[in-house]
Amino acid sequence: MNILVTGGAGYIGSHTVYQLILQGHTVVVYDNLSTGHREAVPPEAHLVIGDIRDKVLMSDVLNNYSIQAVIHFAANSLVGESMLQPAKYYQNNVVATLTLLETMLACGVTQIVFSSTAAVYGEATRWPITEDMPTQPTNVYGRTKLIIEEMLTDFCKAYGLVYVSLRYFNAAGALTGGFIGEDHTPETHLIPLVLKTAMGQRSSIDIYGTDYATEDGTCIRDYIHVVDLAQAHVLAVLHLLSGGESKIYNLGSEKGFSVREVIDNARTITGMNINVRETERRAGDPAVLIASSQKIKSELSWQPCCSDLASIIKDAWFWHKEHPRGFNK
Repeated sequence: MNILVTGGAGYIGSHTVYQLILQGHTVVVYDNLSTGHREAVPPEAHLVIGDIRDKVLMSDVLNNYSIQAVIHFAANSLVGESMLQPAKYYQNNVVATLTLLETMLACGVTQIVFSSTAAVYGEATRWPITEDMPTQPTNVYGRTKLIIEEMLTDFCKAYGLVYVSLRYFNAAGALTGGFIGEDHTPETHLIPLVLKTAMGQRSSIDIYGTDYATEDGTCIRDYIHVVDLAQAHVLAVLHLLSGGESKIYNLGSEKGFSVREVIDNARTITGMNINVRETERRAGDPAVLIASSQKIKSELSWQPCCSDLASIIKDAWFWHKEHPRGFNK
């Protein structure tokens, strides 16, 4: 199949591109490289550098490569930044996606897999979180993703667009023994920050809030290996290309670990001392996010193979040791 991956030079996008190529698909990566990395794109993929709001360039790509479906990752995704710069998030996430959908429809492309987030749920009242639970995001980032999901629903009803929205929890890890991994600037994700502290690149790791209603007072998150995430995107796009209907799925390991548990596991795996600094809560951070992934397991036969916390940290640790300065090692 001919598949366009927007944001395919980014962390999750590049791992998905790798899996698509591994399974024999033709992949075009469309990325402005504002946060992605040219080095993360496999040589077998076609890289187009551009903004998804450029309708002329996007139309050329969709037509010239005979694109059959789109996997849409391109977005800004920093929770804290979204609260301080909401205009940036509404422009780069919502407006840009609207432009992408309009261009797709104009070119006759009607299948899209959307990279959504568990942040659409906000402060859940029970766990694990299922797809039918209320969506009440507590931050601007989550709100933009929910708006896009609602837009997809409306486009489905009005224009025949067919979509799969994947609401995933905390992506982590790296391609096992591979050449791609997590390299964000700035880095805000817990596991790479913990590992950078273990490597001596940081003096300590911050724990944002120790007074949550959890066993040890720190936030609990559901971590999922990026390779398992990538495979779910492949299954989702194949579902659409085989005539499947629009769906929303959670993606998680269905297990939760507190910030302190992650740090303790990292100490064990790295054998390094990891200093901790306790500080105030961050605005918009829910106390607990744990997924139920039973729906996608049942309907698309998705089976995560490496999302236990030890495997995630081991693969991430290998990547960071081999690439201490990311793709600029």
